[in-house]
Order: sequence, then C-alpha cells, then structure tokens
Amino acid sequence: MGSAITRRLQADGFSNLVARTQAELDLTDRAAVDRFFDAERPEYVFLAAALVGGIHANNSRPAEFIHANLAIQTNVVDAAYRFGVRKLEFLGSSCIYPRDAPQPMREEYLLTGPLEPTNEPYAIAKIAGIRMVQAYARQYGFNGISLMPTNLYGPGDNFDLNNSHVLPALIRKVDDACSRHSNEVTIWGTGNPRREFLHVDDLARAAVFLMDAYDSPEIINVGTGEDLSIRELAEMVCRVIGFRGEIVYDSSRPDGTPRKLLDISRLKALGWKPSIALGDGIRQTWQWYREHAVATSA
Repeated sequence: MGSAITRRLQADGFSNLVARTQAELDLTDRAAVDRFFDAERPEYVFLAAALVGGIHANNSRPAEFIHANLAIQTNVVDAAYRFGVRKLEFLGSSCIYPRDAPQPMREEYLLTGPLEPTNEPYAIAKIAGIRMVQAYARQYGFNGISLMPTNLYGPGDNFDLNNSHVLPALIRKVDDACSRHSNEVTIWGTGNPRREFLHVDDLARAAVFLMDAYDSPEIINVGTGEDLSIRELAEMVCRVIGFRGEIVYDSSRPDGTPRKLLDISRLKALGWKPSIALGDGIRQTWQWYREHAVATSA
C-alpha cells in the first residue's frame, strides 16, 4: 500500500514526500517515531504500515500480529497528534467486521458480532487503531480518517507461500506448477469462500482522493463491491497464466471467513469507483512477479 500511495502522489504532482523503509525506521519504537516526527514535521500522514499475512501467518503468529500492529498504530497516531499533523489517514482492513456479518458489509456492522478466529488478533489491533483515531478526534479535535480496504493485490505484493494472502499465493503456485510442468496445483480449503479483490493502485487512488475529500471520523469502506469464490479465482489465475492441469482443493486446511464483500455505497456517493478489472490486474501482477520475484530468486 505504501509504495502504491507514493506512486499515486508522485503521479498527481506531489514532490515533497517523506517516507522511510522498515529498515530505516522501526515504527514499533516510540522514541524513534518521535524523533522522525520531530525532525520531519509532516503535514499529512498515510498510515499504511502494518504486519500483514494470510491465514497461515495469522494463525501461527497471533502474538506478533497483535503486538506489532498495536505498537505501530499507537506510536504513529499519538506522534501525529503531538507534532501537529494536519490530517492522518489510517488504513485498516475488512477483517474488522464480524465473521458472519450480513453481506455486503456496511460500516455500521463493526463490533456487532464475533470475529473470524484465524485472524482475530490482527482484526482486534485494527479495530483498536480505528477507535484510537476516533478518540483523538473526539477529545483533541484531531483530524483523522480510517479507510477499510478489501483484499488487496498488485505489484510489490508478498509472494511467500508461508505468509502471503490468497491471490499472490495462487499466482505463485500456478506459475510454479507451469514452470515444473506439473499437472496439478493444490489450493488451501474447499474453494467455496467468496472474496473481493481490489488492485493496490485503485486503493492508492482512493486513499489520495479521501485524504482530500473526506473528513469524518466514521470509517469508510474501500473496495469494488463485487466478489467471487476462491474456486472461480483459482480458475481465473490458471487461465491468465495458461495452466491447464487439475486444481486440487485441500479441505483439511481452513477456509477462513465464508464471505467478505464490502458495501461501498458511502465511497461511491463521494464520486469514486475502481478502474482496474480483476483479470487485467491479475495479468499485470503476474507479469510483475515474473520480472521481479522470479528473477530475484533465479
């Protein structure tokens, strides 16, 4: 998200951008964050940094996910307030909504039911971030907004099979199967859950748009308003890459939330809509993977 937002800002003509890599600035270190804000005095902050991962990563490292994300959010939001930031945008996640929330999920469904157990620690951290931004707005008048993106994908994604989300994992698995001339590829779960996917460049457009056009502390969903099953997604990835073998579904692996589709009426009413079709986005992401991730590991 951070790289895509930077690309979008540059494309829109913004040149006075201040960013740090994880190696340059540990956002879990309060003193380091304070030094950064004191030295740079940014006016606008896009808080896209987070420890993220798919079902396996969330399920096997819950303590890391809740600790790191709580620390990042707490340090950055508080520093932004204390060092006079004019506006902060917090990037959350659609996993904040209850596991069995009505579909599509409206913003008011937050905290109306139990979360999905496989990523509950991450979701709780993100909910805490939302409430922190809202609390600072209510008590201090701090201008903070919170965006809830759906599942993201695109250039620069994480393709590590132990930590990645479903779409980059599918791209890597199918590409590997083609490279090995294998006649089958194995997918976690039954293939029945439904998911919504937004290209990260569309998310970046929305992030910049909302920084300018939205000032409410109430959360706002960012997605496409359309979903498909993991089975349909796997078949689409296979078509794009050219894999003609068998797709095997490992039902011993967890499915996660049955369905996650965002209601984006609030966003559309402001005049924004996505522009990158899923098939086109998958092809672009696969090409990026071939040019970067595969080339790097060769």
